[in-house]
Amino acid sequence: MSRPLLVIFLTIFVNLVGFGIVIPLLPFYATEFGASPFVVGLLFASYSICQLFAAPFLGGLSDRWGRRPVLLFSILGTAFSFLLLAIAHNLPILFASRIIDGLSGGNISTARAYIGDVTEPENRAKAFGLIGAAFGLGFIFGPALAGVLSPISYAAPAWAATALAAAAALLCWIWLPETVHRMTVRPQASILGSLMPVLRRPRLGRLLFIDFLYWSTFALYQTTFALFGAQRFRFGPAEIGYTLAFTGVLGVVVQGTLVGPVVRRFGERLSLAIGLCVAAAALAVASVSTSVPVFLGALIPAAAGFGISIPALTSLLSKSARNDEQGTVQGVAGSMESLGRTIGPVWGNAALQVFGTGSAYLSAAALMLFTGLFALGLRTEPLDAPRSRGS
Repeated sequence: MSRPLLVIFLTIFVNLVGFGIVIPLLPFYATEFGASPFVVGLLFASYSICQLFAAPFLGGLSDRWGRRPVLLFSILGTAFSFLLLAIAHNLPILFASRIIDGLSGGNISTARAYIGDVTEPENRAKAFGLIGAAFGLGFIFGPALAGVLSPISYAAPAWAATALAAAAALLCWIWLPETVHRMTVRPQASILGSLMPVLRRPRLGRLLFIDFLYWSTFALYQTTFALFGAQRFRFGPAEIGYTLAFTGVLGVVVQGTLVGPVVRRFGERLSLAIGLCVAAAALAVASVSTSVPVFLGALIPAAAGFGISIPALTSLLSKSARNDEQGTVQGVAGSMESLGRTIGPVWGNAALQVFGTGSAYLSAAALMLFTGLFALGLRTEPLDAPRSRGS
């Protein structure tokens, strides 16, 4: 691995470690300051909604001013957000921490652009695999780090994340060369302007609707995990962290061993539907579980379902777009993911507060089952043609 690609890998890894630390830590941190489950949901959502609007803007800046300064800004923003999290003594500072992290959250999109700059087309898929590896490892080490350090204090994992982000920024400053020259500003389409032409295309529109529903329910599953475990089984941050690390390992194993054979046997469309329905059944079992072994047992098929679904969905999205619009379609898919990650936490934590502990997972299971059945109705049709403005 070249030195620039190593820095890119570490940048994404640190970003995901930080996110993995937040999931088990933030609900307990916020509850200590008197936050209700609904407010916890708003805390998680504030990051995603800020990232939704900031990421395209930062991507445009990286085209104009270069990848390196935008990556440095993003990493330093992440480091500052975790510094605020570590010293927080009230809810407004917690919100400020998540908002700053979201507004500076152009790490992943800019890192993808950097990889595209420095790799030849025949080596690009392998290089992009670094992002998947960083995601998987981040969601293992982040929750595990929270589990190890949270018994010291809620601030200890945040201090560790601050140090990791600062180290990544230093490596970026020392080792990462620039890849693009300054460009003149090009008119940037609004988010809505980018979304609507793609959503109006029948096959892509249906796939992006599935993408939105998937990330809504997955974000619900992630962001209600800590409060569900605390209320149902009296788990603390350490137990939540270790359990999430366990599910992260399961996800890596599934994507490394099951996805290929399942997709070859059933194809992307059926694999997507199977994965969604398996995840739905597992969430339904988790919602009514009253013993830790049953709950942990339900997490295994849940991880398998999630692990099979997202590669199949990503492949379907890619195959439904022409080569000259892959970036646009993946950008729209990223926007749908951010929208889902905004709505899911609010919906899930509000349901947990109003209707009881199991209601969030039960509603997620119902929506996931609907999404799986909807995926079964997808037709293997040719690429959508973009609609003209007059159609």
